[in-house]
Amino acid sequence: MITKLTILLIIVLGVIAIAQLVRVYELTSHLRGKGEHEISNKDNNLNGRMMFVFMILLYIFVIWLMMKYGWTGRGEAASTIGKETDWLLNLNFVIIFSVFFLTNTLLFYFTYKYVRKPGVKAYYFPHNNKLEMIWTVVPACVLAVIIILGLKKWNEATSESGEQAIKIELYSKQFDWTARYAGNDNKLGRFDYKLTTDKNELGLMTAQTIDSAIFNMQSGANSIDSISQKLNYAYCFKKAKEAIAKIVQENGKNAQYRKVAIIKVIDEINCDFVPKGISFSNILNIPEPVGVDSVLRILSNYAPIYSEKDQEKLEVELSRKTRLIRLLHQMKEHHQADLDKDANDDIIQKDTLFLCKGKEYEFTFRAKDVIHSAYFPHFRAQVNTVPGMTTRFKFTPDISTKEMQAKKNDSKFNYVLMCNKICGGSHYKMKMLVVVLEENEYNAWWKSKQSSTFAKVFSAAPAPAEGTPADSEKQPDGTAAPTQDMALQEPEGAQKDPKPEDKKEENEKQDPVINDPKKVAPKRKVG
Repeated sequence: MITKLTILLIIVLGVIAIAQLVRVYELTSHLRGKGEHEISNKDNNLNGRMMFVFMILLYIFVIWLMMKYGWTGRGEAASTIGKETDWLLNLNFVIIFSVFFLTNTLLFYFTYKYVRKPGVKAYYFPHNNKLEMIWTVVPACVLAVIIILGLKKWNEATSESGEQAIKIELYSKQFDWTARYAGNDNKLGRFDYKLTTDKNELGLMTAQTIDSAIFNMQSGANSIDSISQKLNYAYCFKKAKEAIAKIVQENGKNAQYRKVAIIKVIDEINCDFVPKGISFSNILNIPEPVGVDSVLRILSNYAPIYSEKDQEKLEVELSRKTRLIRLLHQMKEHHQADLDKDANDDIIQKDTLFLCKGKEYEFTFRAKDVIHSAYFPHFRAQVNTVPGMTTRFKFTPDISTKEMQAKKNDSKFNYVLMCNKICGGSHYKMKMLVVVLEENEYNAWWKSKQSSTFAKVFSAAPAPAEGTPADSEKQPDGTAAPTQDMALQEPEGAQKDPKPEDKKEENEKQDPVINDPKKVAPKRKVG
């Protein structure tokens, strides 16, 4: 704290001292009978020489910066297209520095040479068409050359490659990369985001993954069935709350009859998640007075209570999943099973990307969540990965990892794939090692991966029970999923209310207390 105050005090005193020096200069100028705007020839000559000295120092500093940090430690380009990109960058540097040195030399030299001299007036030169044309046309031509060469190189790098290029897909999500190699047929299988599950992270499309996605959507965690059950709870609680509030209002101080009536209402609502007989003893033993909150607390032991806001979210989620499962059934109906082989022999690789020296690669990129940017600094390749679309880039690595380690004299060196777009809190660690192998080493690695193709690694979810939408093809819309209206109108699994006389007989058999409040409730034994 004392240090900060000391620094602040020094700054304040410095500002005051500068202000006082300026004031002293003004007073001395006034005493000499000169205006502040009048500059002596001595001062003009000094400023001219200092500008020239500044130009020399500026050039020394710029050259030193380029020698020290100009290539940011990337080193030699490790791909064929990287070398071409470096040549284009060097051409840009030649043009930029030529213009930089020329214009700054003229600027600083003219301030030195044409310093103000006594009796010499400046030449008034307001406009010249020839000069205007020169410094408009020449920069335009130079920029045209740079842009045309850049677009040509970009189109070459992002165009579709020939059949000989090895196909790899890079899948980005916060905060890691996953590589998918085309199998021995060099064809990447199809994909669809709706097929994404824990066991099919990339959403690859086969008959097996479609069935698995349908099953998970219908019966898995947070599925249509589970959401419908939650809405069923909400429906039951809503009916119970309304009925209990009405009983409490109608029966007033008759607490014993109120309890019996509440028990009867709960049975009539028939919420299947409340075990038979449980509500009797719990409600009859509630301390006076019994009300809506106390009864709901008992019922909440058997199912969660959802607020209206939570219920609205569940309805929206159910509606969304209902639409998705319909789309999945349409996908299943139109699926071409003969294309499954393209995905089944694909190889999914995490953590490290293995490449073969001298082989051309065509990379396609996808993103799961936000925009990322795939950046291979040593191969001079970078392209955005965008959710909902695929992008492409190709290059041929021509220096193996071991060769680059020898060139750099660094045994720990590794190529790397980084995210070059700020994508979230852990963006800084979204990296993937890249290892470039000689052909024999790469072939050995590739052979070792044949036992872990997608078809062998993917384990299907349990088959859906007979009659569920994942297994039934008899429904016109392809799904029997409950809609949000169905979930609200009738709780799933609830039995229809029996006829009044049947209900009366059932209640009499179960508990005489319900129909005779004079009997002593606490003596009733609950089975």
